[in-house]
Amino acid sequence: MPRKRAISFKICCPAAAILFFCYFLAVSSGSDLVKAPNFTATGADGRNFSLEDFRGTPVLLHITNIEVPLCVECESSLKGQLSELVRLKAMDPGAQIITLNLRKNRYSQDGKSLAEKWWELNITWPWTEDIEPYAIGSKYLDYWNVRGSSSNPTILLIDKGGDIAGVYHVYSVGSGVVDGVQSSETLLQKLQELKDSQWEGLEGEVSRQDVSALGMFFLGILTSLAPCSIALLIAVFSYVLTLHRKDEYLRRSVSTSKEGFMIGVAFTLGMATVFFVLGLFVSQVGMFIRDSKLFDLIAGCIMILLGIGNFKPLEEILDPVASRLRQAEVREKGPGLMQRSVEASVGLFRHSAFIGAFTLGIFFALGWAPCALSMVLPVLIWLASQNVTPLGGGLMLFIFGVGHGVPIIPIATFSRAVGGRIGEKYVAFGAWTTKFFGLLVIAVGMFYAARYFGVLLW
Repeated sequence: MPRKRAISFKICCPAAAILFFCYFLAVSSGSDLVKAPNFTATGADGRNFSLEDFRGTPVLLHITNIEVPLCVECESSLKGQLSELVRLKAMDPGAQIITLNLRKNRYSQDGKSLAEKWWELNITWPWTEDIEPYAIGSKYLDYWNVRGSSSNPTILLIDKGGDIAGVYHVYSVGSGVVDGVQSSETLLQKLQELKDSQWEGLEGEVSRQDVSALGMFFLGILTSLAPCSIALLIAVFSYVLTLHRKDEYLRRSVSTSKEGFMIGVAFTLGMATVFFVLGLFVSQVGMFIRDSKLFDLIAGCIMILLGIGNFKPLEEILDPVASRLRQAEVREKGPGLMQRSVEASVGLFRHSAFIGAFTLGIFFALGWAPCALSMVLPVLIWLASQNVTPLGGGLMLFIFGVGHGVPIIPIATFSRAVGGRIGEKYVAFGAWTTKFFGLLVIAVGMFYAARYFGVLLW
């Protein structure tokens, strides 16, 4: 009994360490402030400016909607907040204020002229009009949306480093007053605290859909169940483990279950390492492309195609074209990437089972079954659209990779017969989860494409 407990303890420790690490990443990755998306605009006076021009000093970004027809229920809050901003500018002429006026009616007079005419206000700071579908405003959608409806107006405080430090929803359409009109005295004090670097954390409610570590973990498990991918994985592992266990049996007596578990964990960590590097790259590229107006349309179309691929593989759809290209190939092909990687890993298994399994995980992640692309690529596109740092994206995809490799651990832990039965259940389960995921990807792709045409569904 003590020996069994010791073995169980040794087996559970790595699993507990992985779960703790994932939890730590989930907690630490969500605590950072978010950079305010940069933008370039033309002011009401015809001058061009960008948010980057104000770097080094606190900025108050005023997002509003003043046009014809005017939101009647919002008028009191619109006028009140704008009046307080005029007072703030009078109290501190050096206060940096930018107004972003979101307009649905492109034929309406500009918001600055309307505010000066209706409410007799003297607006002296940069004011820009953003016409639907909101090339600039869409970058801040998570901030001027609150509890499922739009906030009009919204005040954002941006610190000297360009991070969003405060979010205040003055009035929510359909819900009424949320944070209320922010007085000039209060805003002046907050700007001074930002200027003196006395501000800590993010103040206010944000409807941002953060990347969830736990969600990425379970998404990794879901996407690993593509039938062709799991079938290939079972075949590779059965071959490698049979050779390894036969060799170990001839040399000494070992606990195959314990060692199989450790091999499965090593394989999972190898896959997760590749996903970590991939996450660094995807998030870095996403920082440059997600602000493009075409990104939502292109990403949406790709997602829809990938979703369709979960029902009818794209290879079959494109087979008439691909077959013609294959006819032009006359040279002999050597062993494939997967075959060469398995052979290399088998060689490493003779020196260290852990290193061999880790290497096999890396190779498998680099050249896994093409049909799994329709499951994994939508996750990469979605991550590229998120406002996360490269390190944050890498950590999230590492967790995704851990989830992606989890199903292999039972297969590696138990005997070949038991592992085979588990694999059969994976394939049967994956047959309908793949279709469910395909529908989900198509729906998300349609939402992304709709954003390009100004239909903001989230």
